[in-house]
Amino acid sequence: MLVTGGAGYIGSHTCIALIENGHSVVVADNLSNSNKDSIEKIKHLTSKEIPFYKIDVSDQQALENIFANHHIDGIIHLAGMKAVGESVEKPALYYTNNLVSTIMLVNACLKFNIKRFVFSSSATVYGENKVPFVETMDLLPPANPYGETKIMCERILTDIAKVNPAFSVSILRYFNPIGAHESGLIGEAPNGTPNNLMPYVTQVGRGKRQYLSIFGNDYLTVDGTGVRDYIHVMDLAEGHAAAIEHLTKGVHVYNLGTGQGTTVLQLVKAFEAANRVTIPYKIVDRRQGDIASCYADTSKAQRELGWTAKRDLLSMCRDAWRFEQNFQEA
Repeated sequence: MLVTGGAGYIGSHTCIALIENGHSVVVADNLSNSNKDSIEKIKHLTSKEIPFYKIDVSDQQALENIFANHHIDGIIHLAGMKAVGESVEKPALYYTNNLVSTIMLVNACLKFNIKRFVFSSSATVYGENKVPFVETMDLLPPANPYGETKIMCERILTDIAKVNPAFSVSILRYFNPIGAHESGLIGEAPNGTPNNLMPYVTQVGRGKRQYLSIFGNDYLTVDGTGVRDYIHVMDLAEGHAAAIEHLTKGVHVYNLGTGQGTTVLQLVKAFEAANRVTIPYKIVDRRQGDIASCYADTSKAQRELGWTAKRDLLSMCRDAWRFEQNFQEA
């Protein structure tokens, strides 16, 4: 199984879930927002060798070298730029990176007769639909270019599958992954300033940052802060294993979330309660590209994949904090 972006946060946990389910894994990652150390940690946790290629998946020749050297029976495509705010500031960069990499990867699949493809999409494709989000909804224009790239990639994959009936695609619309592997050895360790909430919270908890900025407290939610569906990253990883193992002909779309909405303030309070740590915060202006509320209807994944999120919010907070402590001390 080729995992693109496999050295990253979601990718490294997905590699573990795949190996635990009996799959062999090859990783391709350009390390733009990850670290090769995570590959060594996956090896340590699984006692398996992980062939690793430091490449950009938009490099056709580099991709074809992997397929020539390994028997690849499926692809889980996680490589891509993912910061909502940055996508608003640098739309051309996001369209180029996310679309070209997906097209190049699919072309390689067709050339080498690789029939199973799992794509990392996002709940942002729903735009400002009514929650909970259901896979059958019409997709509304996302509030940011990042979401647009995910919609475009979904359409590209759908169109290609229509004319290549043997090419089967599972599109996974992620909600908000947080937490870390229970060992504390791998977790979310972004390069530079975090774009996601939880690593920022943990860095505040460690004293690396002075306070957490909460973007807006005037949304129509229970406490005015944004509502998201936070899912443990290992539950998300296990969803990828279920998707590749249950993949049948055609294009299939699944929400991967818990089905429960949690506000930013509720998450902060849960983190404080789980870890006995105080998280100072300040309310600042809303962030461009954000919506008020986002959570999933997960019944389709439960019904067709036999998958459901098992870990609760306190577990997510405890595991994230354990990794932060280990990571900072490493």
